[in-house]
Amino acid sequence: MTDASSPTGGDGHSVMNGASSDAPQERHAHPHYYGGQAVVEGVMMRGARTWAVAVRRPSGDIYLERHPVSDFPERRPLFKKPMFRGMFALVDAMTIGTRALTISANQSVEEEEQLSGKAMGGSLAVALLLFIGVFIVLPNLGLAAVQGPLGSGFVYHVVEGVVRMGIFLLYLSAISLVADIRRVFQYHGAEHKTIAAWEHDETLEPSAIEKYSTLHVRCGTNFLLMVMLIAIITYSIGGSVVPAPEGAWYVVGAYHILLRIVLLPVVAGLAYEGLRLGAGKDNWFVNGLMKPGLWLQMITTKPPNDDQVEVAIRAFEAVVPTAHLGGRTDATLPSSLVWGPDEATEEVGLADVTGTPVPDQHVDSVGPAADS
Repeated sequence: MTDASSPTGGDGHSVMNGASSDAPQERHAHPHYYGGQAVVEGVMMRGARTWAVAVRRPSGDIYLERHPVSDFPERRPLFKKPMFRGMFALVDAMTIGTRALTISANQSVEEEEQLSGKAMGGSLAVALLLFIGVFIVLPNLGLAAVQGPLGSGFVYHVVEGVVRMGIFLLYLSAISLVADIRRVFQYHGAEHKTIAAWEHDETLEPSAIEKYSTLHVRCGTNFLLMVMLIAIITYSIGGSVVPAPEGAWYVVGAYHILLRIVLLPVVAGLAYEGLRLGAGKDNWFVNGLMKPGLWLQMITTKPPNDDQVEVAIRAFEAVVPTAHLGGRTDATLPSSLVWGPDEATEEVGLADVTGTPVPDQHVDSVGPAADS
């Protein structure tokens, strides 16, 4: 994904790419870096003030809804400051990403298969616990049990970081073999291709988007790798300031787990600032830092088909200011639209795009009108 919490677009976006954005510079004095995320049978895109999710439904039409981006940093200026903005960006990206996944999971299946809010919440809770267990608890308890040759200092933190990266790579490689996940990776590729085409002033149509790479330098994959590298340094410093206690292996393991949870906001803030410094810069050092993330995207992105690109286009169009879309869109995209809630608070998207509203759901007057 082109990260939805990008350090470049005034928190608009994309931790998961570095070119210039909103098309020609003369249209936009300060280009915005769009970002997004692949979801189940769809794509979430994020603009400066609006995010939208588009999902291919079993019937073949495209479900679309959009919502405002949080204005919390505007109301709490502390979270526009270095470090704090990265902490907020992580929480905000997780919040939007989780909501978009929930929407897509239900819209991508028949109504009788959709999960209730309670069931969806339970599934997400289990997924979070598995993440913490596999990527934080397991490596630290395992290494604490053999801490003799490692100690609890710098060597321990380096080895633990390498082990976590290894688990992460094995996890990505394993899930890439699952057919449903490969489709998610195809939507990830569609998201990247669409943003790249926009940044190169192309018309948003599948034939024009096809030639662009599925790899993108602002992808959140780069952010994740930077987090893992910065974590080694941060946890090493934290461990030297507050050394591990003496005691049984499980006491030492619990200390390392707690240390990582407490310092996670600091790691996120530092990684965000690192990406912010490198955004839009083209030199050997920055390019070298971005390479591992691009290599990893060879696993997490796959070439999409035209139907998947169309979904990405619909999500992207919905978050671009209407004034910037002139001459950049394709009026012949074949799939019909079904609109869910539209809570956009700015003039975004195509003014003449209509669609059937989802029954019993209100469609805001801001944005596309619904066919009656």
